[in-house]
This record gives sequence, C-alpha cells and structure tokens, in this order.
Amino acid sequence: METNETEKLETLRKLIASYFNTSKSGNNKSEVYTAHININYYELGCVITNMIKMCILTLDHDGDKRSSTNKNPINVSLVLEMVLEMFPMNEFELLGEINQMFAPDN
Repeated sequence: METNETEKLETLRKLIASYFNTSKSGNNKSEVYTAHININYYELGCVITNMIKMCILTLDHDGDKRSSTNKNPINVSLVLEMVLEMFPMNEFELLGEINQMFAPDN
C-alpha cells in the first residue's frame, strides 16, 4: 500500500473515531437524556422521512387542531423537535470530509 493511501486510512480512522459518536451516552452531569436506538442509517433515514411526511399530512389536514372527530391532535412541534434530535449531523459532516479527502481532484 502506498504511503499516501496509508495516511488517508489513518486520517479516516481518526475522523470516524471523532464523528461517529451519536450512540454514546451524554454527559451524566447534564439534564439531557439520550434515547439509544439500534438502527442502521438507512432505517434512520426512513424513520425521519416518514415523520416529516406525517407532519406534512397533519398540517395539510388540520390534524394539529382539536375537533369533535380528532380528540387527540398530533403535536407537530414535538414531532419536528424529535426529528431534529434524531438527524445525524455529525455523520453527515464526516461524510463531507471523507468526500473531500477522496475526491478525484485532491
């Protein structure tokens, strides 16, 4: 293996170690509680997409309003907050750095 490829692999190992950390527990001193979901990234993407679609449908059909037929309205704000918490921004940042590192023009 060339020295350049070895250096890239070592850089990749360091990036993975610093970015792929969403499944680790939060700081025990904070008041933030983290839910651990054992799911791969494709399934996570599907869950997030479906939650967003549910919010769109709810807003389009006034599902967030209380009425005689809808006794338990959906709290769209809460669902969207959950989506934001689930979105793996660290991993997307990692993928961007990997893309830059292995881009053909580098």
